[in-house]
Amino acid sequence: MFIDQITITVKAGKGGDGTVAFRREKFVPLGGPAGGDGGRGGSIILKVDEGLRTLMDFRYHHIFKAKNGERGMNKGMTGRGAKDTIISVPPGTTVRDEKSGQLLADLVADQQAVVIAQGGRGGRGNIHFASPKNPAPEISENGEPGVERRVTLELKVLADVGLIGFPSVGKSTLLSVITSAKPKIGAYHFTTLVPNLGMVSLEDGRSFAVADMPGLIEGAANGVGLGIEFLRHIERTRVLLHLVDMSGTDEEDPFADFGKINDELAKYDPNLLKRPQIIVATKMDLPTSAEHLAEFKAKIAETDYRDSLILPISAVTHAGLKQLLQETADCLDATPAFPLYQDEEPVTEEATLYRFDPDQKPNFTIEQDETGAFVIHGEQVEKLYQMTDLQHDESLMRFARQLRGMGIDEALRAAGAKNGDLVQIDEFRFEFVD
Repeated sequence: MFIDQITITVKAGKGGDGTVAFRREKFVPLGGPAGGDGGRGGSIILKVDEGLRTLMDFRYHHIFKAKNGERGMNKGMTGRGAKDTIISVPPGTTVRDEKSGQLLADLVADQQAVVIAQGGRGGRGNIHFASPKNPAPEISENGEPGVERRVTLELKVLADVGLIGFPSVGKSTLLSVITSAKPKIGAYHFTTLVPNLGMVSLEDGRSFAVADMPGLIEGAANGVGLGIEFLRHIERTRVLLHLVDMSGTDEEDPFADFGKINDELAKYDPNLLKRPQIIVATKMDLPTSAEHLAEFKAKIAETDYRDSLILPISAVTHAGLKQLLQETADCLDATPAFPLYQDEEPVTEEATLYRFDPDQKPNFTIEQDETGAFVIHGEQVEKLYQMTDLQHDESLMRFARQLRGMGIDEALRAAGAKNGDLVQIDEFRFEFVD
């Protein structure tokens, strides 16, 4: 089964917790703090494997979790970091964040890799919090949470040339003749249900990849037939071979069919019409084809495609195929790659460690729930809570100072909070003390 779009859930590992510990050795009085840091959590990495051709592997396995880092140890020893989880994807895979729609990566080269969910850093042990005022602190940090997100993987076939045209115009037949591909060929519409890919090699040493695009008919943009679900695969192509059936066996007007296909391309993405099109007149071995071709040329001379190259061929007798391949290779040499994304660059969003900047106002909101408690929402605040070790009073006091420094105390007063009111951050509830 060919699968070219799927959504998966990825969750990076949490960093290991820091430790509160002290040196206790014979003949070493007042040994001081010795709690080590936690290990780094595992990240989720997508890596290209050129042996893959579809996203079939994700059909039944679409939740990926990396392991957490180990807790810090005594004597200042850092916990073991977790191994990264590497997920193999086929070349041509684009990655988008499902929630924001942000483009995270465009993976095209073999072994190309990108981190799509960063593992959390390990929490600091109490060895980092010693100071002249507090030489034996009972303060440590919990590990930073790993990034969790849902991402959409979309496969766009890596092809230089795309074959477009109505069903049964001879796309699959042409692909089978000029390449070693073995697509299913039949005398009925929608024989081809998935994109087929083949390589063309010329005598002069040049080569290029050709993809057959199925299911494109009038109304495809509105869901007719197979719809336009496979048109994403020609977004990477540089040259389009527009096949037009000149036989007239289906009593269709070749010129009308040509216009209908281009209309569907424009509805999907107007930028596709900027690609050079070579018009391929197919089935020229049939008796009425030459007459229909003459009428087609007369009509197209009055349109914007008047300067397009029109090449008559017959896949059965192989007439015109050599010239077609030579012209296609020449067109490819003269055509640079088209930008796949308009005004958008792939940017991998990695987890950011919490660093409070006094000049930057933290982003949080305060609202009251049905019980009257003041609930604080905000990524920075919630991450700060998750990294606080609630088992030690000194860590709680440090957490309170951090909240005060972020301006949460003043915001609670402005929201109407009074002494003794309940305040909630994530799953943690406490009383507001004014």
